[in-house]
Amino acid sequence: MHLVRPLPEADPGTPPLTTPMAFLLWQARRQSGVLAAAVAFGILGAVCQAALPFVIGRAIDDGLEHGLTEPLLRWCLVLLGVLVVTLVANSVGHRLDVQNWLRASLNASQLVGHHVTRTGSAITKELPTGEVVATVASDALRLGEIYAHAARFLGGVVTYIVVGFVLMGSSVPLGVAVLAGLPVVAAVLGLLVKPLQAKQAKQREESGRLTTIGSDTVAGLRILRGIGGEEAFARRYAEQSQRVRHAGVAVARTQSTLDALQVLLPGLFLAGVVWFGAHLALAGEITTGQLVTFYGYATFLTQPLRAATQAVQNGTRAYVAARKMIGVLRTTSDVTDSGTTPAPAAGATLRHEPSGLELRPGQLVAVVSPDPDASAEIVTTMARFDTTAAEVTWDGVPLTEFPLAQVRERIVLSEPTPALFTGELATELDVRGHLSEEQLLEAIRVADARDVLDSLPAGLHGEITEKGRSLSGGQRQRVALARALLTDAEVLLLIEPTSAVDAHTEARIAANLREARAGRTTAIVSASPLVLDVVDDVAFLVDGVVATRGSHRDLLERAAAGDAAAEAYRRVVSRAAADDGDETQHALAGPEGGAR
Repeated sequence: MHLVRPLPEADPGTPPLTTPMAFLLWQARRQSGVLAAAVAFGILGAVCQAALPFVIGRAIDDGLEHGLTEPLLRWCLVLLGVLVVTLVANSVGHRLDVQNWLRASLNASQLVGHHVTRTGSAITKELPTGEVVATVASDALRLGEIYAHAARFLGGVVTYIVVGFVLMGSSVPLGVAVLAGLPVVAAVLGLLVKPLQAKQAKQREESGRLTTIGSDTVAGLRILRGIGGEEAFARRYAEQSQRVRHAGVAVARTQSTLDALQVLLPGLFLAGVVWFGAHLALAGEITTGQLVTFYGYATFLTQPLRAATQAVQNGTRAYVAARKMIGVLRTTSDVTDSGTTPAPAAGATLRHEPSGLELRPGQLVAVVSPDPDASAEIVTTMARFDTTAAEVTWDGVPLTEFPLAQVRERIVLSEPTPALFTGELATELDVRGHLSEEQLLEAIRVADARDVLDSLPAGLHGEITEKGRSLSGGQRQRVALARALLTDAEVLLLIEPTSAVDAHTEARIAANLREARAGRTTAIVSASPLVLDVVDDVAFLVDGVVATRGSHRDLLERAAAGDAAAEAYRRVVSRAAADDGDETQHALAGPEGGAR
C-alpha cells in the first residue's frame, strides 16, 4: 500500500511535537513500507558488493591452482550473477531512496502549509514570516535526506557484520585488524560531528533571519519607497547576508575537514591492511587469493564508513530541521474548535451583540460606518476568526459553541485583499472541488470577471500566477468574489468587494449580486452608493454600535428631514461618492438630477 500511495498525500497526518527524535520516528513509521523496501534493496546491493572480493579471491586461487578449468569458469559465472543482482538492486534501491526523500519532504511541507492555513495570522505573532518560509524552503528538504540515506546506512551495517564473520573465518589476525581499525577511524571522524551540528544550527538561525528581512522588505517595498527607506533596509539585508555567509564558511571549514579525513583516514587504514596482509602472505599464513580478498574487503568497508559518516551528517541536519519544524507546528490558532452544539437550522439570525448588528435571514445588508476598518472588524468577527467570536450569536447561541467546521461551511468571509495561489483558474474558483463548468462560468458572470477568462489562453484551465500577479487589482478582486459566491454559503460576508473596480463595473456587480444571492443572507461592507442602492437594508454604525437602519433611499429622506443619525450617514456616503469620482456622482443623481 505504501508503495503505490500517490504524492502528495491528501492527509499529512498529526505528528508528535514533543522532541525532534519523536517527530523523525513518526515520519519513518508513516512511510514504513517504502522505507523497508529501500532498506531491503540497500542490504541486498551492499551484500552483493561485499561478495565480490570473496568471489574474485576464490577465482584467483582456483585459477592459480588448476588453470583454466571448470571451477574457474563457475566462479566467473557466479561473479557475473553477483554483478547483475548488484546492478538491479542499486537501480531499484536508488528509486526507492528518492521516493523516501520526496515523501518525507513533501509531507513536512504539507504539515507546515496546513498548519499555517489553520492558525492564520496567529502564527506571525509568534514567528517571523521568514522563519516559516525557511521551514518549507530548506528544513523540509533537509529532513527528507535522512530517509533517503537510511537504506545505504543500514545496508552498510549489515554487510559490516557479514564481512566480519567471513574475515574471522579466513584469518583471525587480519580479520581483527580490519574490524577493529574501522571503528577507530569512525570514532575520530565522530569528534567533528558535534561542532558541525552547532555551526549548522547557527547558520540555520542566521538564514531564517535573512529570509525574514527579505520577505518583510518585499511586503513593504512600496511604503519603503514612499518614505525613502530603501537604502536602510538594503543595508540591513546586506549585513545579515554577510552573517549568513560567515556562518556558512564556518560550516564549510568543519565540513571540508571532515570530508578530507573521510579520504585520508580510510586510505591510511587500507595501506596498513595491505602491508600487514602482505607479510602474512609471505609467511604462508594466507594465500594470494585471500590477500586479494582481504584487500577487497578493506576497500569495500570504507563505503559503509562513509555511509555512516553521511548518515550522521544528514541526521544532524534533519534533527535541526525537525526542531525548527516543531517550533512552527506548536503555534496555536486564535480560534479554538471546542464547540459541540449542532449548528442551527437554515434561516437562523446572526447577530453581533456589542454593536447590535443583526443579519436577518435572506436579506442583502450593507454595513456602513465613518470608520470602514471598524465595520470590517465587526463583520470579520461574525465569521469567527478571532477570540471575540463569543460576542456573536447564531440563533441566540454564542458562535463559539458550534463546531468550527460547521461554521466555516455555512458562514463564509471574503476579505478586501484576496489571497490567490498558483494554479488553474477553475481550481482557484472551485475551492470545495465539486462544481461544474457551467457553475464556474455563472459565478464569473455575476462577478463581471469575463475579461479575466478572456485574458487566459486556456480559459478556465489557464494558469493564475502566484498572488494573482498576472491580473490587475480589480481582476483579482472579482476572481475572489466569484470564488466566494461559488461556496454557496448560507451567510456570505463581503468586505469592500468592489473597491478596486470602476463605477460601471461596480453597478453591474451590485445588480448581479442581488439576483444571485436572492433568498440567502449577505452582508457587504461598503459605502458606495452604487452598492447601497440595491441592498435590502443598510446598517449604519457609529462608534461600533448600530445608530440607525433602513434602505438607502429611506435614510437619505430621513437625513433631509433632519434625522441626526441619517444625516451622519449621508455625509459618509457623499464622501465615498466623491472619493469614487465623477462616474459615481453621476450615478447618484436621479431622473431630475437630484439625489436618490
